[in-house]
Amino acid sequence: MAHTETTVGDLVDQLSAHDRSTPLRLAMNPFFPMAHRLEQVIQAVDETGRPVVYLAEGRDADTQLGHLPPEVAVALTWQTPVQAPPRRPRRRVGVK
Repeated sequence: MAHTETTVGDLVDQLSAHDRSTPLRLAMNPFFPMAHRLEQVIQAVDETGRPVVYLAEGRDADTQLGHLPPEVAVALTWQTPVQAPPRRPRRRVGVK
């Protein structure tokens, strides 16, 4: 199966459905999902000579914002929905 890359046009179309003042974050690492603040957009050329745009996180210590919210990791299919285990009745001391 051929892997298709998201284009700048695809991203613009997807982002245009959202309020322009909404913060943009990067979800990274499906095995340890974290949220990162987006800081730069850079255009370069890849190894085949094609132009490529990179979205980059910042270098500041507060660029990594912490764990990705579980509902986002589930929506990305990085994690499966988790349900709390059923509750067992509490044991009471001295009662038979």
